[in-house]
Amino acid sequence: MKWRKINRIIHRDLGYFFFGMTVIYAVSGIVLNHRNNSGDLSVVTTNHEFIFNAPVSRSNADRNFVDSLLKLQGVDQYKQFYFPSSTTMMIYLDGGHVNLDLVRGTGNLVKVRKLPVLTEFNFLHYNKPKKLWTWFSDSFAVSWILIAVTGLFILKGKKGITGRGALFATAGIIVPLIFLFLYLWTS
Repeated sequence: MKWRKINRIIHRDLGYFFFGMTVIYAVSGIVLNHRNNSGDLSVVTTNHEFIFNAPVSRSNADRNFVDSLLKLQGVDQYKQFYFPSSTTMMIYLDGGHVNLDLVRGTGNLVKVRKLPVLTEFNFLHYNKPKKLWTWFSDSFAVSWILIAVTGLFILKGKKGITGRGALFATAGIIVPLIFLFLYLWTS
């Protein structure tokens, strides 16, 4: 078998096998490139400020107070509450929390929601599973090196690596070097 045929087979089969991984890492990479202040675009945070009758003493800020306050905000269950100071109260919810200023009568309801698919993609991209996943994702990285190298030799002649392919490959090396020069090496 000729080496070009083997080269195409390696390129093609690794590309097919790692199609899913490529999509996972590409989508997650885009999300990571555009993180918001919370650091993760796969999490949506909403804030709702509200007022309530104040002042409320710490002794009156009990379970009944919390239940009635949350009911007005459309929240029916909470995990627990505590007092970080004598004038503030923190209520932990499933998927969020509430900060209360007991003296001023102001509250901030923060709801956190994980976006499906993006959450799972980031879970894998950050290598949270560890163990066997580390080996599989390492094989993906090594395979992408092989896919890149074998891709250089798919075409022959003026459209291949000895022609315009060389120009594109060189440009693909120069562009990251320019960014390294601009942002890392000159700072």
